[in-house]
Amino acid sequence: MPGTAVITGASAGVGRATACAFADAGWDLALIARGADGLAGAAADVEARGRKAVTYQVDLTDWEAVRTAAREAEAHLGPIDVWVNNAMSTIFSPIRDIDVEAFHRAVDVTFFGQVHGTLAALELMRPRDRGTIVSVGSALAYRSIPLQAPYCASKFATRGFMESLRTELIHENSGIRVTQVHLPAVNTPQFAWCRNNLDEHPMPVPPIYSPDVPAKAILEAATTAPREKVVGSWNRMLVLVNKVMPGVLDHFAARSAWEGQQVDGTKAPDTDNLYEPIDDAPGTDRGAAGRFGDQDGGVLDPAFLKTLPQTVATVVRAITSRVREVRGDDHRGRELAPGAPTVDAG
Repeated sequence: MPGTAVITGASAGVGRATACAFADAGWDLALIARGADGLAGAAADVEARGRKAVTYQVDLTDWEAVRTAAREAEAHLGPIDVWVNNAMSTIFSPIRDIDVEAFHRAVDVTFFGQVHGTLAALELMRPRDRGTIVSVGSALAYRSIPLQAPYCASKFATRGFMESLRTELIHENSGIRVTQVHLPAVNTPQFAWCRNNLDEHPMPVPPIYSPDVPAKAILEAATTAPREKVVGSWNRMLVLVNKVMPGVLDHFAARSAWEGQQVDGTKAPDTDNLYEPIDDAPGTDRGAAGRFGDQDGGVLDPAFLKTLPQTVATVVRAITSRVREVRGDDHRGRELAPGAPTVDAG
């Protein structure tokens, strides 16, 4: 039954859409994020749906602040039944161009933000021996792509952390449930907010989904607690293929996900929210959706369907390149030096 839920990263994007989905289902909400104006907008969305909302302007990398917000949320709204770890950041960049301090910061937000949220939730849920912790992950927790190394690494690490926690809760015969929801590419403001070292504006790799799609999946996972849920048929296919032919997908991602993450001819954003929020001042609230609403119909969106012939051609080239690699040529088809190491056929 609906009760009290906490959502981190609630000021915009998937977190904002998830807050609305929970409110529509009758939940009262504690909303955690950094941007004051975005939080105010999220609270207004929840209250417009007839539910209570409290907000906490907290950086998820600050453990004591997260812990305090969790306790205050319980004091205001009652026992926390669901905690949704959603806050994230990323850097659109080749690894060679990422400042080490910035790399640490992106991982702190995306990975340790989930660790801190989970630990705060466990402190409150353990005495009652009930509650559900939802980790918002990504298909990139299974299949890395270029230009988002900090994000991919964080999602891989989060999946490992949550799976380890799940085994410990099973060992303890705990009533607390852990579930992971792995998202597809989503049309959110992050592509105008996150740090970008590229010349052009970043974009999600199609197929792109509306934020309402993962929001519904997160709500469902909070109430049914599957071990994990991969959202989007295209992403379920990629996760499956990656188990069988990861080497082919290395070559496919190298070709498709580089240009596929950049809007041709569009200038990159001048500001980012890696260290400070950019939805803080009045009038800066961005809501749930980003600028790619004309392409967010998922696998059936006409914009994505038009790319399928090119995608098939890219797959063929990736298979050919991988075969050459296994055979002892490099990825450009040149023969490797005698005695050079080869790789397995996966």
